[in-house]
Amino acid sequence: MRLLIASNNKHKVREIKEILSKYYTDIMSLKDAGIDIDVVEDGTTFMENALKKAHEVLQASNFDAVLADDSGLMVDALDGAPGVYSARFAGEGHDDDANNAKLIEVMKDVDDDKRTCRFVTVAVIARKGKKDITATGYVEGKLLREKRGENGFGYDPLFYYEPFGKTFAEMNEQEKNSVSHRKNALEGVRKALEEEEK
Repeated sequence: MRLLIASNNKHKVREIKEILSKYYTDIMSLKDAGIDIDVVEDGTTFMENALKKAHEVLQASNFDAVLADDSGLMVDALDGAPGVYSARFAGEGHDDDANNAKLIEVMKDVDDDKRTCRFVTVAVIARKGKKDITATGYVEGKLLREKRGENGFGYDPLFYYEPFGKTFAEMNEQEKNSVSHRKNALEGVRKALEEEEK
């Protein structure tokens, strides 16, 4: 069974291989498979975006299954924003720095005890002739008032994870992967595949 990952993110691909290699003999990124496809993520939820991406890439490939995910940051004081708009919070064409700067600005008057937030990942495996597998992973945190740390990407420098006493951007890759929202979602996918084998 071959699994195509609807991504070219090397860290993501490595993490997926570590967790799902028992169930798929061949796991490849889009680049590995020579597929160039850009799916427009216009859904209003992480689930809609992940499902759309998985199914469009499955139709464009000759793989048995495609794994896609959609992730973002949900801030309670902003009613769940930036959510599905996490990558373009500061507007189309803006980068992580601009998104972080906007988040710091809109949250500047919010008290410390109301700065709860979570990273969310929805992972989907679309398969030919079988029903989809879906799983959602979360990790809870607090939003800082200024960036800390040089690692990671996105909102990692503002996302403070209390059990480790540091932001995601202050963690090394192993620390972050051990608790990340993506890992939690992928573990959910792994459990669903395990159940099917019983």
